[in-house]
Amino acid sequence: MITLHHLENSRSQRILWLLEELDLKYKIKRYERDKKSGLAPAALKKVHPLGKSPVLRDGDLTLAESAVIVEYLARQYGDDQWAPKPGDDDYWAFNFWLHYAEGSLMPPLLLRLVFERVRTGPMPFFVRPIARGIADKVDQAFINDQIRTHFGYVDQHLSEHEWFAGNQISIADIQMSFPLEAAVAGGTIGDSHPHIVAFVQRFQARPAYLRALEAGGDYDYGPREEA
Repeated sequence: MITLHHLENSRSQRILWLLEELDLKYKIKRYERDKKSGLAPAALKKVHPLGKSPVLRDGDLTLAESAVIVEYLARQYGDDQWAPKPGDDDYWAFNFWLHYAEGSLMPPLLLRLVFERVRTGPMPFFVRPIARGIADKVDQAFINDQIRTHFGYVDQHLSEHEWFAGNQISIADIQMSFPLEAAVAGGTIGDSHPHIVAFVQRFQARPAYLRALEAGGDYDYGPREEA
């Protein structure tokens, strides 16, 4: 039996989505973030030493890291649509996007989050202007340019492709979903990246995605309700 250790508002939501796409039977072990720090609870370290989510257990096998988990599920329970084989035409493009999501796209988003917390976190009043000045400098010198470069690159690709690797959805799209929907929901990108917005709306309308939302509970980055 597959068990997903699922942390609220985290990357594990995309694992739920894939489980639903593959029509697999699974159990969910839910975890809430620490109310003060926003971090994963210590209980997750009993599941995996890193104490992060997602963690997937399938029988005696325990896997962490989203890219490993989605590839395992696709190759164990899916077909070539979800994970092309070596030698297939789309194999290397598929591998690029599968690893680009966390290797290149997420780091500037995480840095922006960290430095936003530097700006807004509790600190002595006399330190606050210094901290905000440092955060602003890092944004100007590095983070903003990286975000423009990467999201511009992704938007251009999606202007020419419905899915990231080939003519049909794959786990490369599953893996890319989290940083893109988080960026859209958080206002990092919007009208200036219409193809990303359209991609997010497209996958968020899929029945399996919607079932995953019901299974996982509250998720801040899901579809926006019309006002």
